Amino acid sequence: MHVVLIEPCFPKNQREFLRGLLSTGARVSAISERPPEALPPELRDDVFQYERVRSVVDEHALAEACKRLAQRARIDRLEATVEAHVMAAAHVREKLGIHGTTSQTAWLCRDKPAMKDAVRAAGLGCAASARVRSVADAEAFAKANGYPLILKPIDGAGASGATRCADDAALRAACETLRVGSGREVAIEEFLDGHEGFYDTITVNGKVVLDFVSHYYPNVLEAMRTRWISPQIVVSNRIEQDSYKELRAFGQKVCTALGVWTSPTHMEWFFGGKGLKFSEIGCRPPGVGVWDLYCAANEFDLYAAWAHAIVHESVPFQPSRKYAAGMIALRPDKDGVIDRYEGWDRFQREHGQWILDSHLPPAGTPTQGVEAGYMANAYVRMRHPDFDQLRALLNACGEQVKVKAR
Repeated sequence: MHVVLIEPCFPKNQREFLRGLLSTGARVSAISERPPEALPPELRDDVFQYERVRSVVDEHALAEACKRLAQRARIDRLEATVEAHVMAAAHVREKLGIHGTTSQTAWLCRDKPAMKDAVRAAGLGCAASARVRSVADAEAFAKANGYPLILKPIDGAGASGATRCADDAALRAACETLRVGSGREVAIEEFLDGHEGFYDTITVNGKVVLDFVSHYYPNVLEAMRTRWISPQIVVSNRIEQDSYKELRAFGQKVCTALGVWTSPTHMEWFFGGKGLKFSEIGCRPPGVGVWDLYCAANEFDLYAAWAHAIVHESVPFQPSRKYAAGMIALRPDKDGVIDRYEGWDRFQREHGQWILDSHLPPAGTPTQGVEAGYMANAYVRMRHPDFDQLRALLNACGEQVKVKAR
């Protein structure tokens, strides 16, 4: 088996996917925008072949690199785990006859209106949605469906570029910001009330073989817009309980509807007064280090499990479900540079046994805006056998540890 991994160097956690593939015994080659020296020696020395290209989303360059790699050994798999690389990889697979995620599935897991149309056609609940090409289109959708609404890029990840619109004025302003009517298409959706979380899987031959459930506190849009909130992502260790049966069955049906075959997936969902609703899905792993939380919570190597799914179409590892795990983002009190941390030493002394790791940028580090995400500034990751106790610990961290800027 000869597997080619696209961009093993950046972001840094891409190295873990390379390590996982190497652990399977397969021949593993790499295509990257960076020199091989960007990899640590213990990984670089085990790579079968290495090709550097100007851009891994340049499909011609990617295909030509694959052709060079195939001269020594036929390529059996071409894998991408970064959202922006998924479509280019799918197109090159089809051009060169390499097995893997099709361009149709990659597109459905990227184009939000098409994605929702496919899920809706399968009889699964999701928000009313449409593709918007003009301000008139957006106003017509608002008239038919009412407010509040969400306007966001067709292929945006998470809450990136998403705007909640409560009235006509806000809708017109959002259209202007997203350049609607200037040749750009965007997605417009019914705003769903309720709790938000995500369902992540490894699928093999269309069947979910590993799955995980995480919860957002609060929902993403609020978390990414409000400075004083210390938002949390919490991995449940109660997924085997009956309360998650509906979600797990729902997730499998979404994967089937979109033609997901052997791949990681990351599906956002809402649960509220209208029941369980699909939000969106990516045919790739989640971001912000969530797989590291899954590894710590379940005492196993998810990167190796993914690699075995790709190489052997089977997964010889099972999650323990022993721990709930979570991360809390700690925002600076204002923009500027980090000055100091208050309460961290005491919190660490009192709860250190449950802390997995922390990222506390040193004094003098420039702050980043709230919209930059969960790992943009300081964060702490923890685990505990009891989900509710973990929530209490994360809440205490948010209340007691303060990031002061100047």
